[in-house]
Amino acid sequence: MNSAVKESLRRCGALQYGDFVLASGRRSRYYIDIKKASTDPEVLSGIAKEMSSLLSTEGIEYDRIAGVVLGSIPLAVALSLETRRPFVMVRKAIKDYGTGRVVEGALAPGDKVLVVEDVVTSAGSAAEAVKALRAGGAVVETVLVVVDRQEGGTEALENVHVRLIALLTAKDLLEE
Repeated sequence: MNSAVKESLRRCGALQYGDFVLASGRRSRYYIDIKKASTDPEVLSGIAKEMSSLLSTEGIEYDRIAGVVLGSIPLAVALSLETRRPFVMVRKAIKDYGTGRVVEGALAPGDKVLVVEDVVTSAGSAAEAVKALRAGGAVVETVLVVVDRQEGGTEALENVHVRLIALLTAKDLLEE
């Protein structure tokens, strides 16, 4: 468990209790508002340092970092600055103007891409990002998340041959 990230998420108010509807459509008694964390430079910097450390410890190799618009873009930028690796942004839908791309930024066939996410519940958006990146020729083997809610995301990503690693699990974050 990453106690530094846990404490910073609690301190900035990212962990909230109440009645919430998640992006997956599920209801929850708690919500993890990573946007509160990623808009605080101290917390965001700490998360990026811990992500970089975990990647090193796990021996994860990657050429680029990918963030899914909008929630994980600050995380991708912060990790890019921490590791000096370039990043790309993955849209959830193609825009009907501009370049019309799903993946924004330089991506070459064969690039090993690490996907970063804020919170994973069912891993739907992460799996879609993996699909879009692979369609562009990327090799995607790992999704790195700040918090894994432990509600099926790991299994969903295993189904597309991707490993989920997390700084914290919901169990870690919720224990006093």
